[in-house]
Amino acid sequence: MSILVNKSSRILVQGITGREGSFHAQRCMEYGTNVVAGVTPGKGGERFLERVPVFDSVSQAVSETGADVSLVFVPPPFAADAILEAADAGVRLVVCITEGIPVRDTTMVMRYLEDKPTCLLGPNCPGLISPGDHCKVGIMPGNIHQPGQVGVVSRSGTLTYEAVNQLTELGIGQSTCVGIGGDPVSGTTFTDVLRLFNDDPETSSIVLIGEIGGSKEQEAASYIKAHVRKPVAALVVGQTAPPGRRMGHAGAVITGAAALASEKVKALADAGCHIVPSPAEIGSTVLQMLGER
Repeated sequence: MSILVNKSSRILVQGITGREGSFHAQRCMEYGTNVVAGVTPGKGGERFLERVPVFDSVSQAVSETGADVSLVFVPPPFAADAILEAADAGVRLVVCITEGIPVRDTTMVMRYLEDKPTCLLGPNCPGLISPGDHCKVGIMPGNIHQPGQVGVVSRSGTLTYEAVNQLTELGIGQSTCVGIGGDPVSGTTFTDVLRLFNDDPETSSIVLIGEIGGSKEQEAASYIKAHVRKPVAALVVGQTAPPGRRMGHAGAVITGAAALASEKVKALADAGCHIVPSPAEIGSTVLQMLGER
């Protein structure tokens, strides 16, 4: 079983005629994702790859195709408006890949979504994939994934791919893999995904990948300690990062004691997680964890 998306999800791609949007929309479709619509203002009436209708607005796309998930490839200055447009059209899940959205814009979006049923994944995230349902809503390489029962949630896109590749090479399949993104202000959190994995009967264990900056990992640790009934393997990267210097992601910067990798590891260990010593040992740690069940 998968979380958030499955074979019944109806995907629309905002920015489908742009370079990134068209490239990744095609990759998603090749994987088996049910892409039913695209949205590019001014391009309404066109067709993507001769079979996906393109609309001028999200409301038109939703009304005519029943799309319920939006994948956003809109440039940073316009991405916030694209998310709000999807929410106003009643889309239940918005996956925003766009990197470089101003924090002020994302903060405004999150406030707007507080009383809306729309869930935002990202921004600045790789998206999510459910291998068993052949549903890929994002930019991850689909070929490295294998259906199974390990849920993966991560702040880092690249490390998500590394974790999945190691798991697959060991014959360990995945239920759903979710990249929540590395921006300091974002939508779906570790805790949100952990709750879904914990309630999913076909996810037997979880891999969590965190990094320096903020307190998202400590919040996850508190939730795991209080509620999660499944084994969790946790990796926190950035052990040697210098304070005050941004390391890749906008949110990956040490600004206080809680933002240190060592503090995050301590909190996760105290919550009963199996700590992954290094990125190279994700697969072996999970294999050992599964053997101890």
